[in-house]
Amino acid sequence: MNYNVRGENMEVTPSLREYVEKKVGKVERYFDTPPVADVHVKMHVQNNQQHSIEVTIPMSRLLLRAEEDHSDMYAAIDLVVEKLERQIRKHKTKVNRKFRQSGTKDVFKNEMGVTQLENGWSEEDDDPGFQLVRTKRFNLKPMDAEEAVLQMDMLGHSFFVFSNAVSGDTNVVYRRKDGRYGLIEPEA
Repeated sequence: MNYNVRGENMEVTPSLREYVEKKVGKVERYFDTPPVADVHVKMHVQNNQQHSIEVTIPMSRLLLRAEEDHSDMYAAIDLVVEKLERQIRKHKTKVNRKFRQSGTKDVFKNEMGVTQLENGWSEEDDDPGFQLVRTKRFNLKPMDAEEAVLQMDMLGHSFFVFSNAVSGDTNVVYRRKDGRYGLIEPEA
């Protein structure tokens, strides 16, 4: 894996870079062949006390992404690696369960997304990776973004879908991790 380690509001020291490569490199043990992927690591410090790390590993049929905040950067790195390992285990369990139900044995998934079966054949994994458990329908009321934020807070949700009173487009307001709000609107 190729590492791209960047720091915002901080300098990435050689020891910190080495620690990241050592810890994130542990995810390779979950693959039969080492994945050929670029690992994007973004670290930054907020107010000289809150350390954040974001790791993204894009592969051909799987995107691993995790972020973590902690008062210590090394602890944040450990926590983000735990999240990545959980994602990989969950993905592998899902793939193996799918083929166990179909009666095949000895299944594993390599980094290219091709499932190798006991008989030597391979199949592409067409499972989108999610299960829809609920559908909601509601009328979109025309309002501005400020009113949508008030509605969202009143309902206690982290996002709210509404019809923009000015443009008529469907928009979404959401609460960010930093407590501020964001607006998603379609391109013109």
